[in-house]
Order: sequence, then C-alpha cells, then structure tokens
Amino acid sequence: MRQFAAIALTLTLLAGLLWWLRRKGAAQWGQPRRTRMLEVLESRALCPGHSLHLVRIGNQVMALATHSGGCTLIDSQPWTGAPVSSGSPS
Repeated sequence: MRQFAAIALTLTLLAGLLWWLRRKGAAQWGQPRRTRMLEVLESRALCPGHSLHLVRIGNQVMALATHSGGCTLIDSQPWTGAPVSSGSPS
C-alpha cells in the first residue's frame, strides 16, 4: 500500500509540473503548429455529385468545381487576404 501511495504521489507531482510548464509555455506536445498552406474558404453543393469550392493554396485562391468526372479549375487569382463576407449581398 505504501508503494502504491508513493507511485500515485509521484505521478500527481509530474502531472502538476507538466501542467505548470505548459501554462508558462516551456513545454509543448509534438511539433509547433506551422501556418496552413491549404484552406477551404467555402464550399457549396449544387446537386448530388456536383459542388463548388473556394480554396486558398499558399498565396493563390482557386475556384474549383467537383463532379463525377473529377475536378475542374474555374479561376485562380492571387490571395489578397481580404475576409470573405458572410450572408447575402446587399
């Protein structure tokens, strides 16, 4: 019983130390997160099997159409960083 209590206390202290280090920014799980190169800005289903996608890849924005035969690039333009408006146009 004494050994079990010692192990439980040790694990509790280690968990508390890890929590404290993570709050201070000294410990992180895995690799630091990189900036995303691929981002789906918006998608719309047109009918079963057909949809439109607005995708940002690096510094380009692409409008893509997907269908049963594959994928078609509709347009590609440089990314300006402008936010995508939500809702209906006024």
